[in-house]
Amino acid sequence: MIRALGAFGLSGLRLTGALGLVLARTVLHLPSLDRRELLRSVVLFGYGSLPLALLAAILIGSTVVLQAGVYAVKFGARLYTGWAAGYALMREFGPLLLGLVMAARIGARNAAELALLRINGQLEGLRGISLDPFRLLVAPRVVGSAVAITALGSVTFLVAVAFEAIASYFSLKLPLRVFFESFSDMLRQGDLVGGLVKTLAFGVAISLVSTVAGLRARGGAAGVGHASASAVVLSCAAIFSLDLLLTPFLTRAFS
Repeated sequence: MIRALGAFGLSGLRLTGALGLVLARTVLHLPSLDRRELLRSVVLFGYGSLPLALLAAILIGSTVVLQAGVYAVKFGARLYTGWAAGYALMREFGPLLLGLVMAARIGARNAAELALLRINGQLEGLRGISLDPFRLLVAPRVVGSAVAITALGSVTFLVAVAFEAIASYFSLKLPLRVFFESFSDMLRQGDLVGGLVKTLAFGVAISLVSTVAGLRARGGAAGVGHASASAVVLSCAAIFSLDLLLTPFLTRAFS
């Protein structure tokens, strides 16, 4: 039992150190990032994940209204559905659910591709010709995936709000004008900022965790699969941990 706990603690310390090292090296290389690779990463992770993000936005927006509508009708607060649904979307469900979806989509893909590059020797090959693989390939992916997830979050919020209004109209018979009046009058700018801060934090966590998982891969095709699975599991754990830490902080900051 003690040995298992010790091994678990040591593994956690190693992971934390690896995450800190990747973050520090990425920040160090920010002025000299390969711009073509950065743009390619943003397009690969952002534009390639746009259909999934839009589908998630439709489902999130509709689900939030359907769940909130039960209590809105029960307590006679139907006119405040726009505010309640918008607040729940911006501050909690939107960033959290999008982060989990992107962990499975972007995190797994980034980890698998980096693991394949490492196992096949491409990263070592770049070092052999005096090129820094971290500056050329790894750091642009870290930045590109974080930027892509944040941008997808903004698009997701807009689409989800639109479908919240549509769902309110059909399920609660709430006119669109009433929904958006409640949304704009009672929802504060800090609620939107808080949601974007969470999305950015989740995007950085996914990019760092998936990069570390890919760079630590060993053992052929099995190693690639293990890296992808580890990236998804650890990214989800990081998202829930950050959500627990950020929620009270953002509530105080924008209250």
